[in-house]
Amino acid sequence: MKRTIISIIVLAFAINSQAQRIKGSDTMLPLSQKEAESFMKQNSSNRVTVTGGGSGVGIAALIEGTTDLAQSSRKIKMDEKIKLQEAGVTYKEVIAAYDALAVVVNPSNSISQLTREQLEGIFTGKIKNWKEVGGEDMKIIVYSRETSSGTYEFFKEHVLNKKNFASDVLSMPATGAIIQSVSQTKGAIGYVGLAYLNKAVKTLKVSYDKGKTYIEPSMETAKNKTYPVVRPLYYYYSTKVETKVKQYLEFVLSTEGQKIIEQVGYVPLK
Repeated sequence: MKRTIISIIVLAFAINSQAQRIKGSDTMLPLSQKEAESFMKQNSSNRVTVTGGGSGVGIAALIEGTTDLAQSSRKIKMDEKIKLQEAGVTYKEVIAAYDALAVVVNPSNSISQLTREQLEGIFTGKIKNWKEVGGEDMKIIVYSRETSSGTYEFFKEHVLNKKNFASDVLSMPATGAIIQSVSQTKGAIGYVGLAYLNKAVKTLKVSYDKGKTYIEPSMETAKNKTYPVVRPLYYYYSTKVETKVKQYLEFVLSTEGQKIIEQVGYVPLK
């Protein structure tokens, strides 16, 4: 009898508990980790695991059925939509927050601002020395995210006008690696999400009107939409797991969830 009661209790716990997997964008990693932590405190029967790897990795896992939520810092691509269709996956998209993409240099760099055109020149390899943009005579060392990163895709499309990165750009596997590399390399430049900024790097003001106005990346300029490099951050999921992920997504979109988003350094929806 005792064994039967224990079995019923275990079964009841298994039914009520939910194990959710979130995978993808490194940009969204701090956001999802903090949201998951707060969500589990309020919902002790729910377990949420969060891993990075890049937006492309998250969407690939969604196609394969090895994640419940794919976190992505870019919109899903056409070839990914086709693969999902071929895999028989009907998906839904949720915008969780917004993020400002900051251009960073080593703190010793005298440069404080660049135009979009100058950034395009630097990252495509046309501009190779800081003296070409008003800085000291020093080689520019360019750091970028790898091609599976949504941040890489967004930067290429919205800053480089879809032009290719230079062949000698150093690809980093995660945002934290860019922060570390730029902080340790005098002539370095890279780009990171607002939430990753710290005193180890220096942010640049950016101009999208050919040098008339330069705007600094910050929570305030991202919220009032004066900073030009702001993007939505997405969750993608299969409709088959909608019931499973619904409670977590509702928490993220709630007033409390959106407060957490701002606390971690992202831009809330309202």
